[in-house]
Amino acid sequence: MSFLFKQIRITSTLLKMTVDQAVFLNPELETIHPDPEWKGAFTDGRGRFVNQYGPFKTNYKMLLQWQLFSDNPQKKQKDEDNRKLPFVENPDIFSLKRDAIIWLGHASFLIRLGGKTLLTDPVFFENIVLKRHIPLPFDINDLSGVDYILLSHDHRDHCDQKTIRFIAERCPQAQVLTGLRIKDLIQPWLSENNVQEAAWYQKYRLEEEFEITYVPARHWGKRGLFDERKRLWGGFMIRYQGQQIYFMGDSAYDSHFADIREICGTPDYCIMGVGAYKPEWFMKYSHINPTDAVRAFEELGGRYFIPMHYGTFDLSDEPLLEPLDILKKLKPEGLRTLGIGEPRLLRYQTVSP
Repeated sequence: MSFLFKQIRITSTLLKMTVDQAVFLNPELETIHPDPEWKGAFTDGRGRFVNQYGPFKTNYKMLLQWQLFSDNPQKKQKDEDNRKLPFVENPDIFSLKRDAIIWLGHASFLIRLGGKTLLTDPVFFENIVLKRHIPLPFDINDLSGVDYILLSHDHRDHCDQKTIRFIAERCPQAQVLTGLRIKDLIQPWLSENNVQEAAWYQKYRLEEEFEITYVPARHWGKRGLFDERKRLWGGFMIRYQGQQIYFMGDSAYDSHFADIREICGTPDYCIMGVGAYKPEWFMKYSHINPTDAVRAFEELGGRYFIPMHYGTFDLSDEPLLEPLDILKKLKPEGLRTLGIGEPRLLRYQTVSP
């Protein structure tokens, strides 16, 4: 699909949504979108962010309908399924010398690149809502040497106050890379940590051998009763040594996956959510299911598919490891499932155009 056709489609959708045409770009960052008129993000008439190709449709009424009045047809199956994710205790995780991707659970990954340590959406503590079904692969008191914290959006299973405060106290040098308007939320939790906020398709200013760009997702943001969609959501494309790592964050399926490939190129490693998708009448607007995740992976042109966002927290109706069962049946080329704490060493080759 050409960019001209997509821009017509976007414009038509946004006009129906009475979208504010203001520019939402961080002027301090480079914008890589090929359209010189690209605005970085879109908002509705109330100044709330909206998705690129369509609105977020769920609401409190639908949430209550699911939580209070809907039966889970898989409840018995879910209650009887006691399987756990594979687990590898890794006490040396923060002193790893080789470049690698290590799953810490849910959407939390430790990515080691060129001697630097990156954490994605770190959530290391439980709370009233989030209970871990698999432990962390390291002693939390051994955490050290974090250089970058990548926060995809403001939801509590991706942006945890206690975890961020803990990391900031131990690693005041760590920089936070995130989306627009998230700094005001997390600033009280930080020490001396620098924060960079980006719009979609903006590249962070880094004095490193790698590059990191904030890319779109189809999702939403909310922390309290009155802040729905006030902060931007997205994912990350990381480029290093001729290879690219794509971290999806949270996203439903939409045309932005093909856009990311067209603008950023094909990723080698695609870290993509596959869980928290049932009931689909409610979840399909914010979380991708395993089948559509494979479809998105193919549209991205990825080489390796690393699934995440399943098996750690119980957030939805499906059994915790059902996403893995489906992926094993689909057998997508390049599927690489990780156990918690298991390093996936990176191999550097020339990335395909």
